[in-house]
Amino acid sequence: MQDILDQLEARRAAAKLGGGEKRIAAQHAKGKLTARERIAVLLDEGSFEETDMFVEHRCTDFGMEAQRIPGDGVVTGRGTIGGRLVYVFSKDFTVFGGSLSGAHAAKIVKIQKMALTSGAPIIGLFDAGGARIQEGVESLAGYADIFLQNTLASGVIPQISVIMGPCAGGDVYSPAITDFIFMVKDTSYMYV
Repeated sequence: MQDILDQLEARRAAAKLGGGEKRIAAQHAKGKLTARERIAVLLDEGSFEETDMFVEHRCTDFGMEAQRIPGDGVVTGRGTIGGRLVYVFSKDFTVFGGSLSGAHAAKIVKIQKMALTSGAPIIGLFDAGGARIQEGVESLAGYADIFLQNTLASGVIPQISVIMGPCAGGDVYSPAITDFIFMVKDTSYMYV
C-alpha cells in the first residue's frame, strides 16, 4: 500500500511542476508567478482543493502524443477568500503557453458548473496564448463550451477575470463577457 501512496505523491509532485523548472524560471524572470503561486497568493492559506490534477490532453496529431503534461495547462479548484467559498482556474503559461485544448476546456467548464451550482463566485486567472493550434476544431469547440457557461452564469454569480500575461483569442473573449476584468500593469495584454 505504501508503494501506491509513494507513486501518488510522485505523480502529484510532477504535476505541480507544470512545464518544468526551466519554464518556471522563465516565468519568474519575467516578474510573473506560476499558476499555482497565483492561487496560493489569492486564496486563504491551506484552503485550496484542486480538481483534475492529472488530466492530460487527448491529441495524437503533430507529435502531441509524446508531450503530455499532467493538468494540461490549467489549475482548477476551489478555496476560500476571507473565509468565503470561491471557485478558481489559473492558466499555466509554463505548459504549452497556457493554450487551451479540449481537455483543458473541460476542466474549466467543470469548475464553472460547480460555481454556478453552489452560487459561489468564479475567478479566472489568465496568462495564455489562446487555442492550442494542434487541436484545431476541438480547441475552438472547448471555447464555445466555456462561453456558454459564461452566459449562463451572467447575472447569477460573480465572474471575475484577471489578465496576468499576454492573452489572445478565446482567452480574451471569455473575460470580455465576465463581470469584472483586472489587468496587471506592464505584463498583461488583451488582443485578437
